Amino acid sequence: MARMSLVRSLAVAAMLAPSMNAKAAANTDPDWPCIQRKVPQLSLGQIWNGPELPPAAKDLSKDPAVSALVAEVAARRLPIAEAQKKIRDFAAALPAEQLAPKMAMLVQGMFDHMDTERSHVISGIARYAHKQLEMAAALRKEASDVDALREKPGADPDEVERRTEQLKFATRIFNERVQSLTYVCEVPTIIEQRLYQLSKVVSETLAATKK
Repeated sequence: MARMSLVRSLAVAAMLAPSMNAKAAANTDPDWPCIQRKVPQLSLGQIWNGPELPPAAKDLSKDPAVSALVAEVAARRLPIAEAQKKIRDFAAALPAEQLAPKMAMLVQGMFDHMDTERSHVISGIARYAHKQLEMAAALRKEASDVDALREKPGADPDEVERRTEQLKFATRIFNERVQSLTYVCEVPTIIEQRLYQLSKVVSETLAATKK
């Protein structure tokens, strides 16, 4: 009985974690499992304090070099310092008359690319959270079933042991997913911060040319 109680305690503790996070987040979306506030989409003004971007800045497809740079610096595997240097080097190689329009296109491109990526991550978090709820329900049911089996007269000890070990394993997987969710919840903020840091380099580069 003590072993079963331990398993159930682990399961209950694991199931409580997402619920506690959701309450701590104080979000209007009851399905949002993260402590971080849910902001489905960013606005350009949150990350850009430079001059207003012209409509032509949206024509990223017309400039393969800027498009390639956007994809390169947006990738989180590239250290932020290296990404910032790539932007500075790109700007330094531009003719003076192309600097402002190319940098405007770069900012708009980074925003569109990374805001879309961030939205995809947020959608993935929601799917992950729903899967956790399904797993929690299955764990509760299995724990109850194993308890009932253990109390059943004439229960096969081997079957009880097998089901107990399966429940322990499932609970461990659930707990690992809880820990993974804690990290994944940080990704939207990481993307937002990276976008701001990259955009700031563009703003500083443009400001330096006016001195």
